[in-house]
Amino acid sequence: MKKWIIGSLAGAIIVFAWQFLSWSFLGIHSGSEKYSPAQDSIVSMLSSTLKEDGMYFMPTVPPGSSQSDMEKLGEQTAGKPFAMVVYNKSFENNMTKSMIRGFVIDLILVLLLISILVRGGVPNFIGIFSGAIAVGLFTFLWGPYMSLNWFQMPWSAIKGDLIDAVVAWGLCGLWLGWWLRR
Repeated sequence: MKKWIIGSLAGAIIVFAWQFLSWSFLGIHSGSEKYSPAQDSIVSMLSSTLKEDGMYFMPTVPPGSSQSDMEKLGEQTAGKPFAMVVYNKSFENNMTKSMIRGFVIDLILVLLLISILVRGGVPNFIGIFSGAIAVGLFTFLWGPYMSLNWFQMPWSAIKGDLIDAVVAWGLCGLWLGWWLRR
């Protein structure tokens, strides 16, 4: 159990450090969020129109609409612009809370990775490394890539997530491959 705890803590530090570098200094996610010179008027319009925090897909049908209403909207909007908006009434600039939560999530993920990897005994270094990469790719394909698939997200918005999935979990796999086999 001590090996799991130390492995998880160090693995979480590696994953967290990579996330910090990729989002801050390395610019890997620079294509993820686009700037609009009209941002003030757009946010003002959204705040006067949207009353609840949430993710909005526009255009869409109101709740309770029939299947034929959905099909009709699909025909009317084919080839026209659409938007997906994440709206919050108030921006909470609490980086400490986000960083603590992010680290705890990374810690849980590495602990879960270890529990998956050692189910049938501790695999060899390549098994651990490739298992970590597989988990990274799994999370990328299930999360960001599904947004590209279903919501036509541009590749530039998710390519940083693919790099993160491979590098962060690859580095974690290198660490765990060495540590768990000691």
